[in-house]
Amino acid sequence: ADLAGSNLTLWKGCKGISDADASGNYMFYGVREFGMSAIMNGVALHGGLIPYGATFLMFMEYARNAVRMSALMKQRVLYVFTHDSIGLGEDGPTHQPIEQLTSLRTTPNLDTWRPCDAVESAVSWKYALERKQGPSALIFSRQNLDHQERSAEQIADIERGGYILKDCAGEPELILISTGSEVGLAVNAYNALTEQGHKVRVVSMPCTSVFDAQDAEYKQAVLPIEVGARIAIEAAHADFWYKYVGLDGRVIGMTTYGESAPANQLFEMFGFTLDDVLNVAAELLDDE
Repeated sequence: ADLAGSNLTLWKGCKGISDADASGNYMFYGVREFGMSAIMNGVALHGGLIPYGATFLMFMEYARNAVRMSALMKQRVLYVFTHDSIGLGEDGPTHQPIEQLTSLRTTPNLDTWRPCDAVESAVSWKYALERKQGPSALIFSRQNLDHQERSAEQIADIERGGYILKDCAGEPELILISTGSEVGLAVNAYNALTEQGHKVRVVSMPCTSVFDAQDAEYKQAVLPIEVGARIAIEAAHADFWYKYVGLDGRVIGMTTYGESAPANQLFEMFGFTLDDVLNVAAELLDDE
């Protein structure tokens, strides 16, 4: 939707379709998110192509009805939504998504992926391409994110929607659940708490709907019911995460609109720092 340069959805082999030359493979929709998404539904219904389109996550609101129709009609449409949090910075609260992730995640038959690095991004893209009975939304940050080290088994588990990224010996005292740009923060907290002698687990959960569809044995292995000390960390609306942390857990998330400032200042202002996570962890561990 006229944001290809910012969404980074162009590639070297793309060629625009125009009235003068229809042989291209890329459509420039202009600034019209609803039109873009509705056209993609039509392309998917026609068959033969797998359409994808992109805009900022905040502007998903303009496309909302067509996104819902993709899910209702069980069409393989891929939505790429970038600039996914207060991390986009100075554009301010008009452009900073808060409740949009919850809206997408609670849409029936829509898989919403928020990967934390290039590896999770590749897995989510492959999963979305192979999913034939419904659409997928892929959520990306504006800022660069650090690569996370994984074993082959962990990479295989990404497509289960949630998996253990960092672990301890034996049963953990505390579980940190995170997605996207906040996974790095959870890993930093894991390292600090481990140095303090605590037994901590980090669960990366790029797609909650796919994780929810796993068998009970797998979900119990990742989030054992015996461990009630849990913290979810995500720069989006906090309410969604209580289904995973329970009433005794904590959520480090957003409950207000953002502000206009550099991203690092906003993360500090809204409580997404290592010290913030460690303070919440200390409260939970003291209660155990």
